[in-house]
Amino acid sequence: MFGIWGHENASELTYIALHSLQHRGQNGAGIVASNEDYLFGARGMGLLNDAISKEQLESLKPFKNAIGHVRYATKTSSELANVQPILLKSYSGDLGICHNGNLTNAIQLRKALESEGSIFQTTTDVEVMAHLLKRSKARTNKDRIKSALRQVKGAFVFLLLQENSLTIAMDNHGVRPLMLGRIDDAWCVASETCAFTAIGAEYVRDIEPGEFITITDDGIDFDKYSYVERPNLCSMEYIYFARADSEFRHQSTYRIRKALGAALAKEFKHEADLVIGVPDSSLAAARGFSSESGIKQEAGLLKNRYVGRTFITPGQEARERAVRMKLSPVRDIVEGKRVIVIDDSIVRGTTSKYIVRALRKAGATEVHMGVSSPPLKDPCYYGIDVSTHAEIIASKKSVEEICEEIDADSLTYLSVESMHDVYRQFGSRGECDACFTGDYPIEVVDDLLPQEKEQKSKGV
Repeated sequence: MFGIWGHENASELTYIALHSLQHRGQNGAGIVASNEDYLFGARGMGLLNDAISKEQLESLKPFKNAIGHVRYATKTSSELANVQPILLKSYSGDLGICHNGNLTNAIQLRKALESEGSIFQTTTDVEVMAHLLKRSKARTNKDRIKSALRQVKGAFVFLLLQENSLTIAMDNHGVRPLMLGRIDDAWCVASETCAFTAIGAEYVRDIEPGEFITITDDGIDFDKYSYVERPNLCSMEYIYFARADSEFRHQSTYRIRKALGAALAKEFKHEADLVIGVPDSSLAAARGFSSESGIKQEAGLLKNRYVGRTFITPGQEARERAVRMKLSPVRDIVEGKRVIVIDDSIVRGTTSKYIVRALRKAGATEVHMGVSSPPLKDPCYYGIDVSTHAEIIASKKSVEEICEEIDADSLTYLSVESMHDVYRQFGSRGECDACFTGDYPIEVVDDLLPQEKEQKSKGV
């Protein structure tokens, strides 16, 4: 997500920022812009270049305030109606709204709202928030938004754009990231600091859990709508999602990943001739592993830059196709060598199995897998597309069984304890590790899990 208030090139800057955030979502993109009178939006399916045309972007130029979003479909379907920001028109004023994360009580709220006459046009959690806001009886706009926020549970950051204000709110655990920036005399926010770099903005600080910020032409107002319960930034933001040039709490993602790789090397027990990282999110971990172990790092896998991120590609068949297109071994580097492959995670095993077999075919004599995170065993209900145990190989197989499944000579995961030791080196306040440990910091409502229940009843 990206939002900006009070800049003459607001829409253009939003478009550029979304380009730098494209790695976070590739299913759709949208921009909603505002002036003092009304809101106007453009959105579409696919990558940003396909989703928003040059003509649509030109139509947004006169507006000085904007929010934008690149869509990463999780539990809701990939269709245009679900592309954010959504734009709502009413007599009381227009509203543009987008969010990152998942509401864990969205289904309960939707059922309650529908029983009272609400009609939904999408299957996204963000529309639930919009209905709660419009139905609030509070007197002021700020109190109406706060009232709606106090009814939702889960991991979220919201951007709400109205004719006279931009409101930013984060859940009281801070699972999904959002940063505050400044460009010229305008305030902006982004899911990652790489967006600020792209537009030449200054990175001011991270938005805090439970924070409620309102930006108007009169300036910026910092407030709270909820007390912080337990700061829990998502571990997968460090490990996979964020770009290596981004920062969290002014700490380099690249340095954190490098440290995770170094920690993995201390737990690795096998000899080898070279280390290769899986491009791109594992390259820093491979560098750290190589530095700690003394084993030379080489670029033994090349990435096709025109294929998107396979973890966030919807559908297993599409993922397998994307993996084959995305990664290629370099025979001259790996032939006749004992190879250690460093990856950031293993979810379904699709990528790992292909990599191991491709390296063997290219002449590697041994292929050892090292993973710079613990075994991912449990579903995520906070905004990552791993919603059932059936999708996760480590939830039903041991490390030895996974090793056999992917045809590797050995498989070593980083331990949970070592992961947190690394985080503490960089000022961790207790990051979310639910997908590794099953320790969910935010209540998960049972109605959220119909597919999981069905699969358990079938013995999956």
